[in-house]
Amino acid sequence: MTHDVRRAGAPAGAHVDPDAEAAATGRGAKGPDELRRQIERTRHELGDTVEELAGKMDVKGRARAKAEDLRDRAGAVTVQMRSSAAHAGKAGARYRKPAAIAGAVIALVTGAVMVRRHRC
Repeated sequence: MTHDVRRAGAPAGAHVDPDAEAAATGRGAKGPDELRRQIERTRHELGDTVEELAGKMDVKGRARAKAEDLRDRAGAVTVQMRSSAAHAGKAGARYRKPAAIAGAVIALVTGAVMVRRHRC
């Protein structure tokens, strides 16, 4: 049994070999199994496309996702700021005693200079 495969626009008596037709289009199936795989792949791609379009049309869902993303970012910034503040507090505590000593020395020197100028 032979199949009558004609190219669109070909004369009625012209027959085209199925393998030649497949090679000409570059996408043809080489058998029923390959055809099934192509159909399944096309269905999967179409499903993904429809799902993507539906997601773009879901304005409420996109707004919720954006709000959740912004909340996450704000939380991360808050944690970072608290960490920086705690680190600054520790650094200040570490240098508190030397700063107090330096201030006392400066006050003593300033006081000594003022007393000396006042006496002279």
